[in-house]
Amino acid sequence: MVDEARHIHLIGAGGIGISAVGKFLLAQGKTVSGSDSIGSPIIDDLMKRGAAIKIGHEAGNIPVECDLVVYTEAAGPDNVERIEAQKRGIPQLGHFGWLGELSKQYRTVCVTGTNGKSTTTAMTGQIFVDAGLDPTVFVGSLVPGWELGNVRIGQSDILIVEGDEYKQKMVQLHPEVTVITNIEEDHLDVYRDLDHIVATFQQLVEQTSKKVFINADDTNSQRLTGSSIAKYSINDVVGYELLVPGEFNRANAATASAVAHEFGINAEVIRKSLESYRGIWRRFEVVGELNGATIVSDYGHHPTAIKATLEGAKKFYPGRRIVLCFQPHQHNRTRELFDEFVASFDLADALILVEIYGVKGRTDDATVSSCDLLAAVEARLGHDRPLSYAKDLAAAEAEIRALIKPGDVVIVMGAGDIDEVARKLA
Repeated sequence: MVDEARHIHLIGAGGIGISAVGKFLLAQGKTVSGSDSIGSPIIDDLMKRGAAIKIGHEAGNIPVECDLVVYTEAAGPDNVERIEAQKRGIPQLGHFGWLGELSKQYRTVCVTGTNGKSTTTAMTGQIFVDAGLDPTVFVGSLVPGWELGNVRIGQSDILIVEGDEYKQKMVQLHPEVTVITNIEEDHLDVYRDLDHIVATFQQLVEQTSKKVFINADDTNSQRLTGSSIAKYSINDVVGYELLVPGEFNRANAATASAVAHEFGINAEVIRKSLESYRGIWRRFEVVGELNGATIVSDYGHHPTAIKATLEGAKKFYPGRRIVLCFQPHQHNRTRELFDEFVASFDLADALILVEIYGVKGRTDDATVSSCDLLAAVEARLGHDRPLSYAKDLAAAEAEIRALIKPGDVVIVMGAGDIDEVARKLA
């Protein structure tokens, strides 16, 4: 189905994952059309490359000659274009359904886990590139130096894919090698509990044909079983001089190193590649300065990621005040992990909590607010540091501008649209 299709229509073309599919297809000489609810720089880039993208979802957006629809998982079966495709008998694949079909044609490496997937995928891909293995790589971010940003198209039989655990999407892949960065409670709108999450990763272990690497330092990963399992540890990269901060990035480097060794890549090549790695879009990305303060954009949206990022920032910028502006992502996640979120902000010297970003297409009732988080944080930390609430992005930007001083490190964090604030500040 993937190879035979000549005209592919993308629903949700502006997403970081679907846009990578579009760029890959265009590079294969396919005709690409698509749609999204709003315009964006990603849409503009796709159109410059030759895709015909419409803003808004309408049945008429699907061209007559279309022979395959690939849709974002945010577009449910009630999407008008999916309904039209069904009426016309056009085959449909979700984003990871399409990647799963593609993975059958390659020696596929799946990089998955609760945190660190994008960075580890980019690190792994860069090592393979530096080793001359010329991989194809799909990553859920933008990688500096890669012409297409979120996808690299190689000529070898190696495919490296970031495996999203939301809605069990990663189990649609057919990997030869899987690496699992860590396992924690998250996405509790689709998983019943931690046991359900672990069981889904176990399913992925069982369908991986050759080797599964798990993090020896992660308690929940130790629950996975199987003869194909091997362990790696953060100690495997002791002595590496990384350019990116934080123990979490050292763990990501250890993950990438384990995969590279499995493919026979020389240890010195691995070390040099990891020591030259400079990061990716919105993963502790220094975007600029404002009045002597450093502005950082970060995608972190899980309590563990927040805590690890703050720890890394404290070590990387000793003696500097850390100002965190955090936008929670999805009401369900905030409610289910409320206490963990409250405890994750301890190392912030100043905190601005932006109202929760509601996610279209997910179970998400607004019964919790960032105001609730702020009250709980105040009860925990007292009033010895600036703590405030911002109802929207404009208020968040104004709060930051009023608060920052020369020498501050301002971390603008979240998986929603909060990145806009960082770009405006810088």
